[in-house]
Amino acid sequence: MPLIEVDLLNPTAASEAKAHKMKRLVPTPNSYFLEIKCPKCGATTTTFSHAHRQILCQKCGQPLGQPTGGKLKLTQQCKFRIKKKKVFVSSNSLFIKP
Repeated sequence: MPLIEVDLLNPTAASEAKAHKMKRLVPTPNSYFLEIKCPKCGATTTTFSHAHRQILCQKCGQPLGQPTGGKLKLTQQCKFRIKKKKVFVSSNSLFIKP
């Protein structure tokens, strides 16, 4: 019987990133929220990374992203940043806000 060369209790960050979202040590989703900046007017729009509809600028109506089958495909001129999750701990439970 061969020995396992991988530490299952302390996986590396690279192996956790490669693993399926439900087979990680702590299951976490692959999706996130984005803030997209419009190249035309400079307004920011918050959207989901796996959106199913076309994303338009709220002010000028310019298309910012197209849905594929999974992640959103942004237009070439758009700048974006990933929003960080905020974790709030109360006496009764744990709240996670995007």
